[in-house]
Amino acid sequence: MRNQQWSKVKKKLESFICDSLKNRVQFTVTNYRKAHDRLGRAFITVDKKEILNMCTITSDREMFRKENEIRNAKSIEYDVYNGNKNYEIGIQAHEMIKAEGIFAQYDFLNAVEEYFNLPIEISLKSDDMIIKILSLIDRRVGMRTLQGLEKSILNEKEIIQYFYNLRCEAEGIRTS
Repeated sequence: MRNQQWSKVKKKLESFICDSLKNRVQFTVTNYRKAHDRLGRAFITVDKKEILNMCTITSDREMFRKENEIRNAKSIEYDVYNGNKNYEIGIQAHEMIKAEGIFAQYDFLNAVEEYFNLPIEISLKSDDMIIKILSLIDRRVGMRTLQGLEKSILNEKEIIQYFYNLRCEAEGIRTS
């Protein structure tokens, strides 16, 4: 997917949206050409209202803060020559901020690529919030499957519950 144009990826992604949400949910990727890495943000809108913002700058800032928290908690001094330890702490910090729902543009693009390659049954059970969101609005997920998810969705993050409720409302499915 890295070599594909966003317009083609977006078209493919939008082809998976269920009919009841077809013109309501949109995906946008914006790159900031003056940013040092030219990355920007990705966001999902519903009825033209931004619901999920995945900004690389915000993610990087939070990741830096989380890395410092990890180092302070474990009394580890930053050592420029200890690449393995720095990498390990970076991975741990990244997983922690993703669990909090803080994503970068590249997290969105990676999740979309993985989503395209997974069967829908596995996508629905994914630990990745973005993949789970994409699968909840997927046309391949039927009403019985949505109804079967009702109890398990209560244990999910608020953003996942939002997209579940959005889909159920659009399909006319009553939820508790």
